[in-house]
Amino acid sequence: MGAGNSSRTPTAPDDMTEALIQIEGVAIGYDGHAVLSGIDAKLDRGSFTGLLGTNGSGKSTLIKTLLGILPPIAGRITTNPLLGHPVVFGYVPQRETLDPVYLLSSFEVVLMGACGRTRPGRLLGRGERDLAHRCLCEVGAEEVASRRYSQLSGGQKQRVLIARALTTRPDLLVLDEPTAGVDAAATQSILELLVRLNREQGLTILMVNHDLPAVRRTVREVLWLHQGTVLQGPVDQLLSRERVEELMELGL
Repeated sequence: MGAGNSSRTPTAPDDMTEALIQIEGVAIGYDGHAVLSGIDAKLDRGSFTGLLGTNGSGKSTLIKTLLGILPPIAGRITTNPLLGHPVVFGYVPQRETLDPVYLLSSFEVVLMGACGRTRPGRLLGRGERDLAHRCLCEVGAEEVASRRYSQLSGGQKQRVLIARALTTRPDLLVLDEPTAGVDAAATQSILELLVRLNREQGLTILMVNHDLPAVRRTVREVLWLHQGTVLQGPVDQLLSRERVEELMELGL
């Protein structure tokens, strides 16, 4: 987001060497009205961060700001200059509401994510279709490719949506409660998939999830929003047994 004015190859400050995104003194909100101010945080490359907070704490607003849907009211959000290009996001919503009149197969839903990789007006070709198939395979959902999306189970739908997000070949995968409304077996399977994508592919992940035991088993960092306070740190510190009891008392 920033550009160097030196003629030599720009180098990142020490605190940005590993950071994919740096958030400094940011205020977020709508129509100039801040719902959360003074946010200082970072998302390191290859990190797996859980975004926690009570309802109304600003989680959704922060996600929209990171995705560029909302501009920050104050402060700045910078990306690592060593990346060499703007951060590419993959986004998995909590629920995907597709009008049942559109009888889309799972493969077609995934293919929708590849549309942004083509020039306007250009038809999707073999390359995009191959990419969609590879992404379905990456998430273990190739067997449902031809099935109607609306007829899938909750866990299968989430895998398809993750595959769709992966077609952007994202630098940062953002998931909004990917296990909400999903049974225990599917929840475990989805979380294991995310851990594999993070550890084997080095994919940076930011996940909203209210299931604290699942968060403790899955993420490595926690970003916690509560009543205007922003805390960030390793999961074993911020979600220790004592801190979890405190969070539960606060109604997280």
